[in-house]
Amino acid sequence: MSALKQSLLDFTQKELTELVKPSFRAKQIYGWMYHQYAQDFDAMKNIPKAMKEELSQKYIVNPLKIVRKEESSDGTIKYLFELQDGKTVEAVWLKMKDAQIDENGEIIQEAKYTICVSTQVGCKVGCSFCLTAKGGFTRDLSAGEIVAQVVNLKRDNAHKHNRKINIVYMGMGEPLDNLENLAKAIEIFKEEEGLAISGKRQTVSTSGLSNKIDKLGKMDLGVHIAISLHAVDDELRTELIPMNKAHNINSIIEAVKRFPIDTRKRVMFEYLVIKNKNDDLGSAKKLVKLLSGIKAKVNLIYFNPYPGTPYERPSREDMVKFQEYLINHGLLSTIRDSKGIDISAACGQLKEKNQDEINTVIQN
Repeated sequence: MSALKQSLLDFTQKELTELVKPSFRAKQIYGWMYHQYAQDFDAMKNIPKAMKEELSQKYIVNPLKIVRKEESSDGTIKYLFELQDGKTVEAVWLKMKDAQIDENGEIIQEAKYTICVSTQVGCKVGCSFCLTAKGGFTRDLSAGEIVAQVVNLKRDNAHKHNRKINIVYMGMGEPLDNLENLAKAIEIFKEEEGLAISGKRQTVSTSGLSNKIDKLGKMDLGVHIAISLHAVDDELRTELIPMNKAHNINSIIEAVKRFPIDTRKRVMFEYLVIKNKNDDLGSAKKLVKLLSGIKAKVNLIYFNPYPGTPYERPSREDMVKFQEYLINHGLLSTIRDSKGIDISAACGQLKEKNQDEINTVIQN
């Protein structure tokens, strides 16, 4: 394989201005990448040919290629991207709210979308319920590879650069395990002359690296944090998330209390509900006690089964009972509607399906 080229999406606007002279050319290129979603230098019509040829010797624009996508009846679209080195990662386009239309057929409020992005190829955490863990860890994504997922999804869905969108770092990988590149991607997204996605529209989900929760907090990036808790005692959490041995529940709770949070907002705690594991009212009672003193919101998530998993999806009845207990005891709670349940919904499932089909073709 030839040497991999760095993507211009790896650069902040300031860095690009230092790289490309004169500076107005850097501004034009920046606009092409983030406003026009240019995929390569050829698309940049007002950039001199000699400059494009020179840049193309060292750099590329888009480091990703869409190799597969699946669309759900609810509007969810799951994407599988191939990186320059042939590795693959997933991203998801989620419709959160439909557009509002008046009696004349005029749109009075645009539909609202969220993009779920990956931060690593594979994952080191090894959660027992997660399909991504099956393939182990390969490498971190660069800042540009993280940014490119959003640019590609916005382009593929004709979503204008200045339309609001939310980003959740909840795809493949543990975001805080790739903190440096994550932080740079967050800053690139925030830049006013780019996509202008503020920190308050970006949520970092972590399985609970308590020391790095502190590091992220000290960076003061203005992002929200979501904690993948999934259990109320260390024994079950260690079964589900082996890393809990090094970062137990208490250490996570203490780190969350130190995290700088907008006083108008709540800390999100993700709670994956698994039948006969953590869906009983005894667990709900412990959860209320555990989060006492934290301005918290609990997002109850149905476990999405995949082939080979020992875990099962909980019943709707048990989910509602669990939620009602939390609410009745002063803890704000929502049940996340399963998105893309009719496609490869579980994280890592589309990647795994694609690889299985490739292996079948090779064997035949």
